Amino acid sequence: MDLVNSLEGRLLFAVPKKGRLLQAALNLLEGADIQFKRENRLDIALVKNLPIALVFLPAADIPTFVGEGRVDIGITGYDQVQEHDAGVRAIARARRMSNEWSPKDEKPRGCDTILDLGFGSCKLQIQVPAKGEYQTDKDLIGKNIGTSFVHLASEYFARLELEQEGIKVDSTASYAGRKLRTKIIELSGSVEAACALGVADGIVDLVESGETMKAAGLKAIETVVETSAILIKSKAPSNPAMVDLIAARINGVITAQKYVLCQYNVPRAQLVDATKVTPGKRAPTVTSLEEDGWVAVSAMVEKKRIAPVMDDLTKVGATDILVLDIHNTRGS
Repeated sequence: MDLVNSLEGRLLFAVPKKGRLLQAALNLLEGADIQFKRENRLDIALVKNLPIALVFLPAADIPTFVGEGRVDIGITGYDQVQEHDAGVRAIARARRMSNEWSPKDEKPRGCDTILDLGFGSCKLQIQVPAKGEYQTDKDLIGKNIGTSFVHLASEYFARLELEQEGIKVDSTASYAGRKLRTKIIELSGSVEAACALGVADGIVDLVESGETMKAAGLKAIETVVETSAILIKSKAPSNPAMVDLIAARINGVITAQKYVLCQYNVPRAQLVDATKVTPGKRAPTVTSLEEDGWVAVSAMVEKKRIAPVMDDLTKVGATDILVLDIHNTRGS
């Protein structure tokens, strides 16, 4: 099969090829009924039931491919999008300061966030040796910082240095590409070992549970970015209608994961009290029963709240309370 020619007419959907986001992303695709088989050693898979091709890429590269319009839609971390955008700002600043730049060179680039996918939550944090001399982020000005998030770290310390110089900093402004006294050292892996090996005085790295950080003898002193997995799209996707379809399906899966369907019977006299406990997303469904004076109620309830909701329903006189899983849904 000529895979390159098979991509013609298909929406390109980037998925992390490995790492902490991969399995959750695959589960999301399965829930959205995006059917595919990935052959060994191939980073492209054709979807069987939709005109889509999945492209498996490093999560850090996905914002670049989507932002340049090479891929239409993708799943990656918010931190990776912010790192990519900071890099774009740094390049733009460097070009503007040279004679190479002109307004005609500027092309619409970047990506738009469609959905927060609700998994992969962690923090990009500044970390230092737990028993070391550094207690605040300002203590690291002029020191060596190891990170794989070079552009975000550079912007962060650029702001710190300006504040130290008494210059008012705009939190929304970009300081990408500014010459620093702090040395940002790019590391592609095992960032947490940089301090112990004498490569860096502090690091900027992702923290999920904190176990790896503690095992490396480090502590967090500041958060640069809070992140989770997001669905992004290019500024000009090849098939906007298909992007909307994918977004609707994935949003349905996410909603289904958050809610359960609660069904119960209750005397009509207690219906008002019962529906206060289960108001539903829009409104509960109420159906009369064959037995006079009784109704059946169905309502979506947040999964994390279902135990106290069942307790409260029992108190107001509800019986035959059932909780059912929701596999997918549509609508806001």
